[in-house]
Formats: sequence, C-alpha cells, structure tokens
Amino acid sequence: MFGIVRPCSHRLTERLKTEWMAHLCGLCLALRADHGQFARVVTNYDGLIVSVLTEAQSERTPDARRTAGPCPLRAMRTTPVARGEGARLAAAVSLVLASAKVRDHVADRDGLLARRPIAAAARKVARGWDRAGAKAGADLGFDTAVLLDAVDRQPEIEALAGPGTSLLTVTEPTETATAAAFAHTAVLAGQPHNEAPLAEAGRLFGRLAHLLDAVEDQQADAASGAWNPLTATRTPLTEARRLADDAVHGVRLALRDARFTDDRLVHVLLAHELAAAVDRAFGTVSCSHQGQSAVPGPGRPQDGYGAGPYGGNPFAGGPAGGAHGGGAPGGPGGPGGGSSPYFGGEPPRPRPRSFLPGCGMFTYLFCTCQMCCAKEYEGPWSRKKRQGCCRDADCPDCNCDGCCCS
Repeated sequence: MFGIVRPCSHRLTERLKTEWMAHLCGLCLALRADHGQFARVVTNYDGLIVSVLTEAQSERTPDARRTAGPCPLRAMRTTPVARGEGARLAAAVSLVLASAKVRDHVADRDGLLARRPIAAAARKVARGWDRAGAKAGADLGFDTAVLLDAVDRQPEIEALAGPGTSLLTVTEPTETATAAAFAHTAVLAGQPHNEAPLAEAGRLFGRLAHLLDAVEDQQADAASGAWNPLTATRTPLTEARRLADDAVHGVRLALRDARFTDDRLVHVLLAHELAAAVDRAFGTVSCSHQGQSAVPGPGRPQDGYGAGPYGGNPFAGGPAGGAHGGGAPGGPGGPGGGSSPYFGGEPPRPRPRSFLPGCGMFTYLFCTCQMCCAKEYEGPWSRKKRQGCCRDADCPDCNCDGCCCS
C-alpha cells in the first residue's frame, strides 16, 4: 500500500473512518472485479481520492454501497464498500499509472528485472494493464492517453534536467496526469462547473506527490546512484518545502471554488492530511505518543535525524551536508559522521525490492493483516518502515480555521 495521504485513524470520526475504508476497499474490489485478482496489487491510498471526489459531488443513493465479504485486511470482518463509476475510474487510473511504474523499473533493469525472461513477463503484465485501464476509462468517458503521454514525457524531461532546472519543470507530467483524473470526477458526477477547480486541485496534488516522493527517497537514491529531482537540480530542501506548502494552500483554495454535496471526507483528506503528509516527509511531525519533539512518520527512516526543521537531512545542502546533497567525510551523513547514532556513519539501508519480489511481499503483508494492524512493517517495494493504516495513534489534532472535520 502506497500513497501520500495516510490519515491517522484518531483524526477521523468513526463515520469518516468508515467512509475512508469504504473507498479504499471499493478501489481494491473494483480492481478485482474489472481486471482480475492480481490487479489488486496496485491498490493505493491516493487512488481512492478519485472515488471520494466523485461521490462528494453526487447525491448519495442506496446503490452507492454494498456489503463486502470477510477479508484478511479487515480482520475477516464484513463492511460496506463504495461502488460505482468513481471506484471504477480510480481503478482505471491506478492501473495505467502502475503499468508505467513497471515499465520504468524494466527500463532501469532493477533487481530481477535485469533478467530478460522476467523483464519480458513484466512488460507483458504492463501491456495488459494498459489495455485494461484504457478500456475501463473509455467506458467511463475518460481517455487514459493523457496519462500515458504524461508518463512517456517524464524520462525525456528528467534526461534534460540539471543544476538550475526548476523543480516545476520536472513535476509537470505528474501534475498534468492528476489534473485530468481529478477533473473527470466532475464529469462523472454531472457537475461541469467543478472541472476547472478540481483540475487545479489535481495539478497541485500531483506536484505535491512528486515532491514528497523525491524528499523521502533522496537519501536512498543517493546511496544507490538513482536519479532524484532534488539532487539533479540541486534544489535545497527549504525551496522544496516552500513549494510543498504553497501546493497545500493552493489545493485548499481550489476546493473552496468547487461545490460538493458532502465534502467532509474530501476536506479531511485534501485540506488536513496533505499538510500532515508534508510534515511527515520533511520530518517536522510531532507525535505525543512517541515522546519526541520531531519524529519520522510512516515511510521516514528511523535514523535519528529528527531534531532540525528538516530532520537534519545531510542531503539538504549547507553546513549539514555536502555542497550538492551529499555528506562530507567526517560530517553528518559521510563516513564516520558524528551526528549519526551509529559508529562509522549510517547503518546500511536495504535495497528496494524489484517488482515481482515486491508483489510477493505485498501478498504476504496483505494476507497477514500487517498493512492494517501492524505497529510497524516494511514496505513491500521500498522497504521503508511504515505503520498499519488502521492502527490508532495519538498525534496532535489539526486546528485550521473553518475546520469541518467533525
């Protein structure tokens, strides 16, 4: 399970927690119903927002929910789940973007995908997901070609990016893809006046997703030699944080221009949880149950970089790191760095799993309920430390003006 919008359960009322799980399970079951059992591996937290937005603009009908049978992820409990065009659109978008991710791993020859037979099998899976996503999108009036075009342009943009290139140039394809998906929810809901503001919200959401992914992966990318937009463009974390905060504010303003039938869950996810995701990625989140002033959230390395406003990240540039994102020898993040809690520098980080081993680990975590209930588990692909999505936490409540969370 991946995505930047991972709400702590205590910040949701029981009603909103039930609604959130209904959309998450609805996406998973829509993938199974339309595309087969294996397609459920692309279920993600961010994809369900498409389903949430569609329903928030529509009048709720009895057909909007059905009771799903027992599932290991829900501790073998039945539950109402979302169904309809919103869940199907979310499934189509998730499939197409996941197929692009697979092709990217094949092109990079990651792990087992460096072997020709396995790479050929992965490409076959990706082509199947492309066709399935395109067909499902066409049934809903959504042309997935805009997503594929955005994904195809990303490698070209990254190849041309260098020191001084704006981060917004690199994030543009992701912005375009998410803007199209968000805007089409207004079409499905029959609310054409919402297309423009939701396209703007989607554009900024895509920017934020790309930025936070770059921030969270920067240290691991530097260790493995993988390309990272922050390092390639020599953008300091202070600038990345400014862009992220601006994007959160822009999403809130865009949502104010849209009209919803019931926007409570949309407001929590896109107004409050996006801000929490930014804090989590930059290491500025504070949780009282951890007993620390700043602790890494789910997906953040548990390596002791929690004191500064950006977690003491040695890749932030400036005195704490090397000139262009690397730690200097004898300094934080470098060999023998003094700020690391480990003698001789940071502990070795496990390499991310490639696609097929990650799928196997996902299946194991899924069927043993660890994604739902574990205090901490290792991400199936990234191998980052994460917390179960339904596990209670005691994080500080948000208190923005005009909050309607309850």
